[in-house]
Amino acid sequence: MHPFALLQRLVPQHGLSRCLGAFAASENGVVKRLLINAFKSAYRIDMTEFEGDTAEDFESFNGFFTRGLLPDSRSMPDDPGLVVSPADGTVSQAGPIAAGRLMQAKGREYAVAELLGGNDFAADLADGSFVTIYLAPHNYHRFHAPCSGRLLESIEIPGRLFSVNGVTERHVDRLFARNERLVLRIGASFGEYAMVLVGAMIVASIRVTWPGPSSPYRQQTSRVPQEVLFERGDEVGAFLLGSTVIVLFPDGAVDLAEAIAPGSTVRVGTPIGTFVS
Repeated sequence: MHPFALLQRLVPQHGLSRCLGAFAASENGVVKRLLINAFKSAYRIDMTEFEGDTAEDFESFNGFFTRGLLPDSRSMPDDPGLVVSPADGTVSQAGPIAAGRLMQAKGREYAVAELLGGNDFAADLADGSFVTIYLAPHNYHRFHAPCSGRLLESIEIPGRLFSVNGVTERHVDRLFARNERLVLRIGASFGEYAMVLVGAMIVASIRVTWPGPSSPYRQQTSRVPQEVLFERGDEVGAFLLGSTVIVLFPDGAVDLAEAIAPGSTVRVGTPIGTFVS
């Protein structure tokens, strides 16, 4: 096993993440300036697309990390038949779901049913298609709706907090089905699809735009919200640090774009597929 993956098995993932999360949430001026300025310098963050500029414009490091976009920074395509990327990041895997299993990395697969917490609607996605998008620390960390729909159910699933980078994808078996995650079941014109928001090491918090789940998750819990509707491109929520978004579509619903392949870079609004008419 890779030493980095082995180390993550040994460290107290939740304790470390919550401890560092407290610093990230601190509104102390010295703490937030130190964290924000160090992060901006280390990752060469370009703030021209975002609300705010200096550390003084944010209440905490978390506020900076989940900074919002300026209007029109991520425009949607004119064609209403296109499905768009829900996040800025790098495609780690994409393609068909084969007999209820998804590709995690070369030589590693995992089950849709396990990823979705054993829920019945996993069967409707067992022969569909999927896209997995990794959000690196420097990426914009809010996520958006890939197409219009209605939130039918949210499922909070507790779990581990392995990092979700390329190393752990290659060396930690069933990574995304083991980490803490929030599953969103969304009804669209073509049927139901799922958007899975995977937490990870360090802060591991996921927030959403409607009253509902708040991580960390203590037990698997299903919630049926009242009238939560999304238009394509609407903000759905945000990650506080480590994160991956997995979108799963039912069989025959979406043709994935050829350009959406492992290693390709996407942004919110990038077409990732086309509705099958």
